[in-house]
Amino acid sequence: MKTVVFRMRPALVALALGWATAGSAQEGAPVTLDFRAAQQRLVERSDAVEAQNAHMRSLSAQEAATRTLRRPDVDVDIQLLDYQKTLILPLGSFTAAAASLGLPDRLRFQTERSSTRPIATATLPIYTGGQIPATQAGARAQVAQAKADLALTVEGQLLQLTQAYFGQQLAERALAVRRDVLTGLESHASDAAKLEQERFISRAQRLQAEVARDDAAREYEKAISDLASANAVLAGLLRAPSGVRPASPLAVNSGPLPPRDTYLAGALEAHPQLERFRAIEDQAKAGLDLQRAKTRPTVYGFAQYNFDREESLLTDPDWSVGVGVKYKLLSGLGRREMVEAARETRNQAQAGRREAETQILIGVTKFHNEAEAARRRFLLLDSSIASAEENLRLQTLSYREQQATSLDVIDAELGLGKARLQRAQAANDYIQALAQLLNASGRMNELPDYLARADRVIP
Repeated sequence: MKTVVFRMRPALVALALGWATAGSAQEGAPVTLDFRAAQQRLVERSDAVEAQNAHMRSLSAQEAATRTLRRPDVDVDIQLLDYQKTLILPLGSFTAAAASLGLPDRLRFQTERSSTRPIATATLPIYTGGQIPATQAGARAQVAQAKADLALTVEGQLLQLTQAYFGQQLAERALAVRRDVLTGLESHASDAAKLEQERFISRAQRLQAEVARDDAAREYEKAISDLASANAVLAGLLRAPSGVRPASPLAVNSGPLPPRDTYLAGALEAHPQLERFRAIEDQAKAGLDLQRAKTRPTVYGFAQYNFDREESLLTDPDWSVGVGVKYKLLSGLGRREMVEAARETRNQAQAGRREAETQILIGVTKFHNEAEAARRRFLLLDSSIASAEENLRLQTLSYREQQATSLDVIDAELGLGKARLQRAQAANDYIQALAQLLNASGRMNELPDYLARADRVIP
């Protein structure tokens, strides 16, 4: 696989071209991967990335082919001929003498024969009106677009990985919370049954506890199914049939992100979407130059050599060299209209680039705000969880002392589970928004570094 270099994106290039090696595990055992290793494994094994790599290599080869357009074309043409040739020779001033001898005023010769014509012809472009430079520029722009498309494919895959990798962990946390809630409500239902037998509570309160326990059991079963689906998604994405065990936990950096302008500063320079539109713009410009060049004359040199002079036709020279000028006077295809069409294609590319710049700036602002909101929400949930834990403890004691109802305990148990789920969800929202922010600012390769600095981990 060839090495491809993206300007200002070396880390993504290393991933795309497989410079790093992902960890492996024994057959049948889940593969344990931190997020950086998961990124490497994904890009190495992604068929979408390999397809884009193959496309880029194809265009690179085509671009290399255009570098020799100024060289001469040399053709060898060998023909086997069976022909008839008639020559008529006027006698001119000998006409009267020929008439006295009974001869016609002109002589006619005819021959039939077979021969071969081995002829070599060389043609050298001298002036093409700008067609060769335009063709070469267009080929280079196609390669630049393919590189940008590769970077976009890699980033799209990494975003998908971020969703799957931390989505699996969110599903694991949800399952743990649902299990704890179910365990707590099973204990509460058991206590309620004992208290009913001792006539300390009514049958209705015992039924409330059992209904809540059954609801929790259904939520627990759903959490099992959700986790199985999340496992399948991540395992399929990383081509790991035995499954994947994430080593990078859900985590949040308690400190605020750098100011939004920090991300805006590099977004318009490093984002591959803008590189793509710049390449499209360059292709449109090359197309316009090519259409203009077609309205100009071309000058070429040529040479021809006949390898079989004995068998050649009378009209075939032994060799010839010369210079030719070619200019199309009329064409069924309107040349001015083609130039205008190419100009509008360039205008379209320029408008697309400006729109992409606007969308990137909007995206940076949006995802920066979302990441900060998720971070603050995560921090605020610490006190909520502490309060919910204390409330559950007090409600359970009060219930046993007949100072609270079964419904109070159920609400406290569910409230604690909800707060824990909200905190895990806030951590996942933070990571997903951060990934989108880095993607929008052309810094997706920095996400593992951000995660390594996170100081608040979901256990």
